Amino acid sequence: MACTAVMIPGWLRGCAGAICTQAASWRSPPSAVRHLTLSSMMKSRRKTDHLERTADVVRREVVSAAKVCDTADESPSVKRLRLLVADKGFSFKAGQWVDFFIPGVSVVGGFSICSSPRLLEQDRMIDLAVKYTNHPPALWVHNQCALGSEVAVRVGGEFFFDPQPADASRNLVLIAGGVGINPLLSILRHSADLHRERADKGSGYEMGTVTLFYSAKNTSELLFKKNILDLVNEFPEKMACSLHVTKQTAQISAELKPYITEGRITEKELSDHISKETLFYICGPPPMTDFFSKELEDRHVPPEHICFEKWW
Repeated sequence: MACTAVMIPGWLRGCAGAICTQAASWRSPPSAVRHLTLSSMMKSRRKTDHLERTADVVRREVVSAAKVCDTADESPSVKRLRLLVADKGFSFKAGQWVDFFIPGVSVVGGFSICSSPRLLEQDRMIDLAVKYTNHPPALWVHNQCALGSEVAVRVGGEFFFDPQPADASRNLVLIAGGVGINPLLSILRHSADLHRERADKGSGYEMGTVTLFYSAKNTSELLFKKNILDLVNEFPEKMACSLHVTKQTAQISAELKPYITEGRITEKELSDHISKETLFYICGPPPMTDFFSKELEDRHVPPEHICFEKWW
């Protein structure tokens, strides 16, 4: 569906002062890859909202109006939103998330961007994929959000991949659990864009290899399967994926079967990819994130090469 022009809604203008005052207290995002842990957040995560959990995390100052211009069900429990972003000063780095402001909903959401920065640069759009929960912003996305709905977004987070043209080539290993695929898909898509740019222009950042390990309960909960496999097939010498299912009962399709492993991601699989040129990005449930980050540290991967973000 085509997206039409978006105007800043009145509700956002009305609360802009409070939002901008809050935004001004945050620093500008760093240019380097950061090792990130949210374990220092309040222990009772379920009793705090997104802004409280991420109070000390870097945010940009730009708060932009946005309009929903497309929706799709990515799985029985996850809905994708495509937003047309109004403010031309709005930008993000692959892997970051947005504060998600909804008119009439007092609770602010926090959702990772799953699209590439290139989509924003070309079409002023971003994609979010939101899992169904009882959290008010997620409930709104699944039960009330419609084409044309107006929201506002602000970029945050220190978990990203943003190499500059002169930076040393790096290999990436992306480790995702469940809906934790969202920021890693953004990084995967950005990596593909960097490959294309290098091939088209003969210049720009030189990507190494990218390997995605992605675990979910079953194949219906493996989000963006087709998008992932399309990229792997487009760059067979540069990209690979290993899709894991832990509670599969239905028969696995012939198309997916070569990429599917029944069971969890193992330490052995990761150890085969350890090198001084490799960066590891992990996003998933906290126990999974803790396990793999510790496992990599125990195998003498430098902490600055282990980037992870815990969601709840």
